[in-house]
Amino acid sequence: MSLTSILSAEAIENAVKEFQAPDSFSFKKFSQLCGLTSKSPKEVKDVFQILDDDNSGFLEESELKFFLQRFVPGARTLTDAECKGFLSAADDDNDGKIGVEEFLIMVQS
Repeated sequence: MSLTSILSAEAIENAVKEFQAPDSFSFKKFSQLCGLTSKSPKEVKDVFQILDDDNSGFLEESELKFFLQRFVPGARTLTDAECKGFLSAADDDNDGKIGVEEFLIMVQS
């Protein structure tokens, strides 16, 4: 399974382009632009599984750094501040990582 089997390649490209500048990333806006917010809970969970590079069941800060690159190879990495902001916005149980249910809640909110 690939991200483009769930989301449109054009929408993904446009979403990544929106956040080319360092410290400009907004997960909420990115999710809207790439079409993730209009997907079913199962599709959102499928996207999470693709993004979970080490198959741990969580997105850790090290994986968040390469978030945009998982959508478009060659995209920029997220800055440390963006990673920390992303993590604090989604990590409801404060375990230092984002679980699939936390990811789903963040997409749907």
